[in-house]
Amino acid sequence: MRNAYARWSRLADRVHAGTPASRDRSVDALRALAILGVVLGHWLVTALTTAEGGLSSTSPLAHMPWLAPVSWVFQTLSVFFLVGGHVAARGYASARERGVPYRIWVGQRLGRLFRPVAAVLALWGVASGGMLLGGVAPDTLHTLLGLVLSPLWFLLVFAALTAATPLVARLHPVWPLAVVAGVDVWRFGFGGPGWVGWVNVAAGWLVPFTLGAVWSRGAFARRGPAVVLLAAGAVATAALVLWGGYPASMVGVPGAAVSNLNPPTLAAVSFGLAQCGLALLVREPLARAMRRPRTWAKVALLNLSAMTVFLWHQTAMMAVTAVGLLVSADLPGLHTVPGSPEWIACRLLWLPLFAAALAVCWAAFHVYEQGASRRRDPVVRAPSRPRDRRGAPAMEVTRA
Repeated sequence: MRNAYARWSRLADRVHAGTPASRDRSVDALRALAILGVVLGHWLVTALTTAEGGLSSTSPLAHMPWLAPVSWVFQTLSVFFLVGGHVAARGYASARERGVPYRIWVGQRLGRLFRPVAAVLALWGVASGGMLLGGVAPDTLHTLLGLVLSPLWFLLVFAALTAATPLVARLHPVWPLAVVAGVDVWRFGFGGPGWVGWVNVAAGWLVPFTLGAVWSRGAFARRGPAVVLLAAGAVATAALVLWGGYPASMVGVPGAAVSNLNPPTLAAVSFGLAQCGLALLVREPLARAMRRPRTWAKVALLNLSAMTVFLWHQTAMMAVTAVGLLVSADLPGLHTVPGSPEWIACRLLWLPLFAAALAVCWAAFHVYEQGASRRRDPVVRAPSRPRDRRGAPAMEVTRA
C-alpha cells in the first residue's frame, strides 16, 4: 500500500510539473465534473429489473417523483457543452493563427470522439449475436442495446457542433434560445406536430455551446454576467415548472407525457443556463483546488479517458447486473423495482461495484481513445526536458 501511494505521488508530481502555467485547469475540472455527473446520474436513475421475467429498464423517478431534485444535480450535459464550445472556439482560433487547415483541426477533434465508439460497437455487435444464439429474449436485448447506444446521440450532436465551430463560434446564444422557445410555443401552445421538437436537439445544445464560445472571447472575465446567468436561468426554470406545465425532472422519466431532455425543452435549456452560470462562478475555487498536485492529477487523468468513461459506464452497470443474476434474480437495488427508499440505500451500495467494473472496461479499452492522439497531439507525454528534482523526465500535459 505504501509503495502504491508513493508511485501515485510521483505520478501526480510529474503531471503537475508538466502542466503549462498558462493552462486553465478549471476548464478541465468542469469537464471532469460534467462527465462524473452523467455517469453517477445514469447509475442512480436507471434500473434494470426482472419483474417481468426478462430484464426491463425503468427509473426510480417513475416510482418516486419526489426524487426529481436528484436530476438537478446529475444532469450536467449543459456544462459539458459549455466547456466543449469554449475549448473548440479557442482551439480553432489557435489553429488559424498557426496556419493549421480546418480539415486537419476538425479531423483531430472528431477522431478523439469517435475512435472509442468503434470498440463499443464491435463488442456489442458480437455480444448481441451471442445473446440471441444463447436464447436471450429480444425484448431484453433491445433494453440492453438501448442503454448502450443512447449516449451516442449526445456524441453525434457534440461532434456536429464541434465541426460547425467556424460557423457557430460567433453566434450569440440568444438566437438558438429563441428557436427553442419558438418550437416549444408551437408544440405546447398551438398543438404543433411532435416531430418539430427534435429541432431542439440541435438548438437546445447550441445554447451552452455558443455560450462557451462567448466565454472564450473573455465575456465572463467578471463575475457579474455569470451571476445574472445563474439567477435568470433559475427563475425562468422555476416559473416554467411551477406555471408552465414542464416536468420537474430534468431527465426523461419512463411513462411521462413530456420529457425535458428528449428532445430538450425550454425548461431544460433555462436550467442549463443556470447550471452554466454556476459553473462559471466556481472557476476560481476550482482553479485553487487544481493547484494541489494530487487533485490535479486525478482530473487530468480522467480527462485523458473522458470518452471511454462516458461510453462504457452503462456497460459496466449492466455487467454487474448480469453477474448478479448468477447469485439471485432478486438482489435489492440491482434487480428489484425502484419504488422505495430502501432501494435507494441498496443502490448506493452497488455503486463501488459499478465503478470497479468501469475500471475494468477502462483498462481494456482506453487505448482506443489515447493511442493515435498520443502520436499527434498527446495529453501527457515525457519530453527529454525539463527534468524534475529526482532527475526523471517531467510529464507534460498538452491536450485541451
